[in-house]
Amino acid sequence: MRILIFGAGPLGSLFAARLHQGGQQVALLARGQRLADLRKYGVVLKSWTTGQEETVNVPLVEKLDPHDLYDLILVIMRKNSALKILPILAANQSPQIVFLMNNAVGPQALIDALGRERVLIGFPGAAGYREGHKIVYINAETERPATPYIGKVDGGITPRLESIKAALAQGLYLQPEIEPYMDAWSKYHVALLFPSLAPTLYLCANDNYRMARTRDALVLAWRGIKEGFRVLRKLGYPIRPPAFKPFLLVPEPIMVAFLRKILQNPRMEVAMVRHAEAIRDEIQQLNSEFMQLVGQSAVFTPTIRFLVKQFNEKASAFPDGSRTIRLHWGGIVVPILLLICLVLALALLI
Repeated sequence: MRILIFGAGPLGSLFAARLHQGGQQVALLARGQRLADLRKYGVVLKSWTTGQEETVNVPLVEKLDPHDLYDLILVIMRKNSALKILPILAANQSPQIVFLMNNAVGPQALIDALGRERVLIGFPGAAGYREGHKIVYINAETERPATPYIGKVDGGITPRLESIKAALAQGLYLQPEIEPYMDAWSKYHVALLFPSLAPTLYLCANDNYRMARTRDALVLAWRGIKEGFRVLRKLGYPIRPPAFKPFLLVPEPIMVAFLRKILQNPRMEVAMVRHAEAIRDEIQQLNSEFMQLVGQSAVFTPTIRFLVKQFNEKASAFPDGSRTIRLHWGGIVVPILLLICLVLALALLI
């Protein structure tokens, strides 16, 4: 399969390298200084986990002409950048274009530009950042393969998706999955991160360890996530992945402790912190898109509105370690009371 990676940022470079190493006929489209660096050094990958470096000499192109025909184009870039290249993609006749990116409002803009039959959507399932000309990454390595998700704009599983999955699976350390509700998956992913975790991380000076010890930020993040999920459920989107469902039943104090544990993981430097520092414009766009969904749902979302406003206005950070917001203990108190009543009843019977 002849594949073009459109977008030579951290993840586009990573995917191009892994597909090339897996024997696929892949080209990486780059421009400007990034193209110059790639011509000079190749794709230089540095594992955040081990520090090990490797160089992969991926074939390069600097433009996509209308007559250039690829079996598959993977667009791996921020959504606000992807929208700008739609005229270039529209002028080209390659039959399958997969957009691996965050997207809150759905694929309609992509469909309008390219036609429903050409557009597929997904998410890369890896993370990374630039360190000079090098790409520092997590996932897509021996112990932790990357899991890119792909799907149709209107859902379902087809032979075409199976063919694309098989092509991506040839890439080194890539384990792609077909998501039958990819649009819903994308929306829940946005709800999880952008109007909730991203603003609270910002309010902790983009420091995951500071956020972990600032209970007010953890509480607001969790309440924002729950509000976002309520918006999507009200609009009829199934919870994706289904593993999210049990978390919504967990009492707030337990989830706050869970978030604290996650944010103390050093991998958050790559998965969240470095990414958040570089994509303020994308965060604002995705938050704006999600607020459109909030408006459509008419769900009351005071936490999300507060967090988005704080982020947009570049508000001052929370005091380090602040604990002024009261936890909601209702989800714990009731089961404890029931358990006490049960124990007392058993004691009386005995």
